[in-house]
Amino acid sequence: MSRIESDFLGELEIPDDVYYGVQTMRGKQNFNITEMPMAQEPFFPIAYGYVKKAAAMANKELGCIPADVADALIWACEQLIAGKYNDQFVTDWVQGGAGTSVNMNVNEVICNLACEKLGYEKGDKRVSPNDHANFGQSTNDTYPTALHLSLLLRSNELLKAVEALSEAFYKKADEFKGVLKMGRTHLQDAVPMSFGQEFHGWGFTIADEVAVIKEAQEHLKTINMGATAIGTCVTAHPDYPALCAKILAEITGIDFKNSEDLVAATSDCGSYQVLSSAVKSLAVKLTKVCNDIRLLASGPRTGLSEMILPQLQPGSSIMPGKVNPVIPEVTNQASFLAIGLDTTVMLAASAGQLQLNVMEPVISFALYMQMKVMTNACNHLREKCVDGITVNADHCKDLVMGSLGIVTLLKPHFGYKPCAACAREGFLTGKSLHQIVVEEKKMLSQEEWDKTFTYENLINPKFEK
Repeated sequence: MSRIESDFLGELEIPDDVYYGVQTMRGKQNFNITEMPMAQEPFFPIAYGYVKKAAAMANKELGCIPADVADALIWACEQLIAGKYNDQFVTDWVQGGAGTSVNMNVNEVICNLACEKLGYEKGDKRVSPNDHANFGQSTNDTYPTALHLSLLLRSNELLKAVEALSEAFYKKADEFKGVLKMGRTHLQDAVPMSFGQEFHGWGFTIADEVAVIKEAQEHLKTINMGATAIGTCVTAHPDYPALCAKILAEITGIDFKNSEDLVAATSDCGSYQVLSSAVKSLAVKLTKVCNDIRLLASGPRTGLSEMILPQLQPGSSIMPGKVNPVIPEVTNQASFLAIGLDTTVMLAASAGQLQLNVMEPVISFALYMQMKVMTNACNHLREKCVDGITVNADHCKDLVMGSLGIVTLLKPHFGYKPCAACAREGFLTGKSLHQIVVEEKKMLSQEEWDKTFTYENLINPKFEK
């Protein structure tokens, strides 16, 4: 079964069981770049539902569209907000037209739902996608506003994942606070620390990104509803922009406000760049943390082997028994992807011309992919790796006490030059520091050595003049 719908370019046959119409079908036919429909991001139809609901409520209050049509549209929008009919959003993420196909996809779906609510057939023009669902609107104000809202919703999911990962590191920090290990700089022995301090450092560096992302979210709360085509509010009721923004804030619980300059807001993509940069910052830090984990878990016999990661799968098709750190590896790859997508956002945001940036579709795709992969990466790293990490406490202690780096604790007693000489002798001869300082040079008694190299003093040395 099918129906015939037309626009000013002609007629198209539309399957009768779908709620989208002729303009959506043209977009579906014209754009197949990512092979991913907008339905892949469930927050986007929800966000557009809120935007179109606010528009219908404002236009009803202002008497711009018939009350019964407005009520039916509002009901239809509530179906989208409830997460229904996501499969009807079929246009590709990356498309020409600055998102017009997406906007019309939404308009046609809510109009056809409204038609059925009113007892009409799908495609009945008594509920018009252009004259009713899109009254006083343009793709150029509804698309970015819906994008802002969907990015807020999506970034909230990312924040949950980041906070949970940070807490997982903090939990491990408490678990391993009594485990002595060697700290390293330049990949060389430095001074001792505890594994608790190392895990706490990872937790803190990741938690620090929560504030960065939340600050970026604030930029998304400035919108341009009622700007219509270029920011001059053409076709919109004079009271519509302020009223629509006010209603959107009320129904979402988010303090949206219209920009003081709607012309600027319609072409400016700065808020996307700020958010993308925040996600990139997280990716950079997560890369560093995963590199640390991979190094410390290297081995099991010929590497550092200070920590043991959960064993998830065989690591080689040729080397029996080999197990690889696959979760830190995949987290690194997700981070690289997010960092690369930030470049896409930067280039697209800089590509605006005059009163519009037509590259917003690729920005939306890049930001969606950034946040999706980083959310999944954080959750995978926590659930499949961090939560199950154990440490080789005895091995770590042996490495510390066999290290020449602990000579640093003797510097307040003997000065830099004599301590450097002891370290150099140990390096050249393979002797332990204890052997040189206590047994041969008699610089310290055994009792003094034991007092200096207690666990507490190794991880939190007392200042001495």
